[in-house]
Amino acid sequence: MSQAMTAHLGLGSNLGDRRLQLEEALRRLHRREGIQLTRLSSLYETAPVGFLDQPPFLNLCAEIRTTLSPAVLLRTLLQVEQELHRVRRVRWGPRTIDVDLLLYGDRILREERLTVPHPRMTERPFVLIPLAEIAGEIPVPGTGKTVHQWRAEMGTPEDVVPLPNPLTLEQVTT
Repeated sequence: MSQAMTAHLGLGSNLGDRRLQLEEALRRLHRREGIQLTRLSSLYETAPVGFLDQPPFLNLCAEIRTTLSPAVLLRTLLQVEQELHRVRRVRWGPRTIDVDLLLYGDRILREERLTVPHPRMTERPFVLIPLAEIAGEIPVPGTGKTVHQWRAEMGTPEDVVPLPNPLTLEQVTT
């Protein structure tokens, strides 16, 4: 393990009890050695992207402090997805849970299985809107723009709707 690093995750679910799936994913991540949840965005209901014939998603972003390397963190995220019965049948298809590594400090990584910053995060309102809540002033490495600047460029999408009663750190860390 190394020195603690701040990283940002995007989470989404559109199968089963979506809120419960997100809550359980966050709880499992927080319980893992080397991961501490520090902030959560609001919950948003969002339209699917890519494969459109599927239910709407619930999405949020989380900030963590981690001593895990990017590769080990990615493996941990994939393990949590598997534990919550994520099945990959159709690209951008329905899923119980999706956990993406969006940012890992100010690092830029281009590896076979891992690209950071997430390669499509600046194109996706369901990522940028919740991420701007918790990390708006953070520069997106390699772009010369902050999360807020990217968020402002996309305008106000109608298919990203904030929901009342967000998840709280207390709910998922106790």
